[in-house]
Amino acid sequence: MARRPTPPSASRPSAQPPSRAAESAKSRAAKPGAAKPRSSRAATREVDVREWASGIRLSGFMVIMLSLVVLGAWVLVPTLGTFIDQRQKIAALEASVQVSADEIEALEQEQERWEDPAYITTQARERLYYVKPGEVVYLVDNDIDPASLPQEQTPVSDELKKTPADWMPQLLRTIAGAGLAQNASAGG
Repeated sequence: MARRPTPPSASRPSAQPPSRAAESAKSRAAKPGAAKPRSSRAATREVDVREWASGIRLSGFMVIMLSLVVLGAWVLVPTLGTFIDQRQKIAALEASVQVSADEIEALEQEQERWEDPAYITTQARERLYYVKPGEVVYLVDNDIDPASLPQEQTPVSDELKKTPADWMPQLLRTIAGAGLAQNASAGG
């Protein structure tokens, strides 16, 4: 088996740019207790991509394995997408089945209620207004308290009125009046 040659920059220390060589010489000459200046270029290591890529050797086995990985990814990615899509559909269908089971349970409870004769009588009286012989039913139409009904609107005048210049107090009175007014539906 042949040994891989070492890159030229690693074998020659003088291959560094002159500024880096000068920096390394200065740091060697500096005293051990003195603070060393740090620069961002000195902290990061520069890598020549062409030099790095030339060091990679591809064997036949490596090419075959790489092609098998690419082929496997090409085959499995659509299958994985289909799998995820089917799992989402299954989750949606399971949720639909649960909702249907809850509806069935509610309908079964309602069916049990309809088997009770007292419930049937109550529903016939409330929904269909059925009465037993001899009973009199009074239906109250519009049973809202008259005080909570909205006021009749006054007729609109034909005259134009000048609006006072201070509109802010009028706006505040309107907002306060709207907030304190009672609605007919809220009276209960």
